[in-house]
Amino acid sequence: MNMRQRGFTLIELLVVLAIVALLLTLALPRYMGSAEIAKERVLVENLRVTRDAIDKHFADRGRYPESLDALVERRYLRELPFDPLRDSRTAWNVVPPPSGRDGGVYDLHSSAPGNAHDGRAFSEL
Repeated sequence: MNMRQRGFTLIELLVVLAIVALLLTLALPRYMGSAEIAKERVLVENLRVTRDAIDKHFADRGRYPESLDALVERRYLRELPFDPLRDSRTAWNVVPPPSGRDGGVYDLHSSAPGNAHDGRAFSEL
């Protein structure tokens, strides 16, 4: 019988697993941090686009929209904006127009707790 068989020894497998574990400990924190930053950037962009749609609605109709749904119904937006931090399309803090102005939506903010990487609260973005 041939004493030399093909295959890996237990030591070789353990060395490979240790190297993979080391690489994961280096890469995983960077991935998680970049995922959070990406969510913040998506939130900021969604707020910018929605605020632009609110302004266009006001410029076209002379009044602010009654709701975010009205922006979708009148085709200022294709769909309700998505808050990636709350994982929701309905968890927005809607700011009503100043007194003397018609409508229901003047501005909106995220209702997510916590702060962005630049220190501002998500509700202030």
